Amino acid sequence: MSAETLISGGTVVTLGENPKVIEDGAVRVRDNLIVQVGRRGDVSADGCKRIDAGGGVIMPGMINAHNHFYSTFACGIALKEDPPTNFVEILQRLWWRLDKVLTLEDVYVSSLTPLCRGLRSGTTTVIDHHASPGAVRGSLDAIARAAGEVGVRTCLCYELSDRDGPEIMQEGLDENEAFLKAHRASGDPMLSAAFGLHASMTLSQETLERAAEVGRALQAGFHVHVAESKFDQKDSLGKYGKRVVHRLADVEMLGSRTICAHCIHLKESEYEALLDSGTNVVHNPQSNMNNAVGAAAVLQMLSMGIQVGLGTDAMTANMLDEMRVAHLLQKHVTADPRAGFVEACQMLFENNRRIASKFFSKPLGALAPDHLADIIVVDYDPVTPLHANNLWGHMMFGLPTASVSLAMVNGAVRMENGRVLGVDEAEVAGKSRELAAKAWERF
Repeated sequence: MSAETLISGGTVVTLGENPKVIEDGAVRVRDNLIVQVGRRGDVSADGCKRIDAGGGVIMPGMINAHNHFYSTFACGIALKEDPPTNFVEILQRLWWRLDKVLTLEDVYVSSLTPLCRGLRSGTTTVIDHHASPGAVRGSLDAIARAAGEVGVRTCLCYELSDRDGPEIMQEGLDENEAFLKAHRASGDPMLSAAFGLHASMTLSQETLERAAEVGRALQAGFHVHVAESKFDQKDSLGKYGKRVVHRLADVEMLGSRTICAHCIHLKESEYEALLDSGTNVVHNPQSNMNNAVGAAAVLQMLSMGIQVGLGTDAMTANMLDEMRVAHLLQKHVTADPRAGFVEACQMLFENNRRIASKFFSKPLGALAPDHLADIIVVDYDPVTPLHANNLWGHMMFGLPTASVSLAMVNGAVRMENGRVLGVDEAEVAGKSRELAAKAWERF
């Protein structure tokens, strides 16, 4: 007999193709799918376990389209030399030193905290991009185990690179291939996979071609950093005589299931290649600002029809926070108070669900029948009228200050009253401190 749940007693915000705001609404869930959405009086509660939203906003769980769980151990880390002066130095002095000392236990534990923080802020799906050159084999399984315990839907990949030598490169290729094959065999609705690569500047032509061949044979999408800094373009032009996006296009890596993160330093012909191939771009404004690499031309890309989603690059676990920064950054760089508002909402609430739906067998990111039952309740009591015509204003300036009281993922309640179920976060934090201190010694 199917398990059914009714979430009611709040305002339903459906999002999706035609967002609706339903006062005194209800969402009925059967197993892991939404089966009915409407006003409470129109949605049958027969045989359902009931969840009272307490007058809050009932809406889809949010999606983070580009993240790095392993970044957890960077918080508070000290660099003994002078601070990095450019992006390449940031990679060399911080990230490539940190990821190299991570163990499989570090990978697992460092994933738990951002998964919990994301869930408590309403993020129920994360597309992650991982690197741990000292512990490649089994690293994606370690993250998948953490995600399974917290109850967050994930799409995972390993960051293939030549920077640590041919043996580690081969391990990275094998890890991507093995995880993609295992995922395909399992049919787990909570887990998906892509083929991960670092960036053009750390990938030889031979490695890029091998990755493209393996990925295409598995019908996988690719997940890669693209032109995050000017150096990526300089390196590609100097070594290969072509710009980064064209280099990826030439090995047939672009496509509707490929994610190109950042895409800051592109030329018109590269935008056209992304558009023509249906490739997804993911904007990460807080990280770009922190690394001083520039601001992606997201308004131009969106106006062209390129599907631009929103990620955090691990700078935060809170997608509403990232959306606000995306909005403010466009105002700042264009010196135009009209810029960025609708576009930031579009990236998070429309484009992210379209990107994520390409990696899972059922659609998600909207409250609609036959969509995956990823649902959150936000303790938001609007002090001005809330309706479909002003929804984005409340999302941008009201909901970010409210707390998420409940999160359901795949039809199961995984967080309520601000507490992640089945995970002792204090214990996780203690273990994380212990392991981080040891990693810092190795660093």
